[in-house]
Amino acid sequence: MILLRLLLMFNAWLACCRSQRGQATAEYALILVGAAAVAMLLVTWVTKTNRISNLLDAVFRHITGLVT
Repeated sequence: MILLRLLLMFNAWLACCRSQRGQATAEYALILVGAAAVAMLLVTWVTKTNRISNLLDAVFRHITGLVT
């Protein structure tokens, strides 16, 4: 009888531990880590290639060409 009660309590404890509470929080955290990694790769690529500065220079030259 005591053994059966202990087994039932252990089974209830396992069911509690297997619940998916916090699953969404963990998924959001993984998504944020992935997004941060992609952003870091993008920033590294942009700073090494100077493409953004070239793009901004071209846009500025075009706008100043329209004004004058």
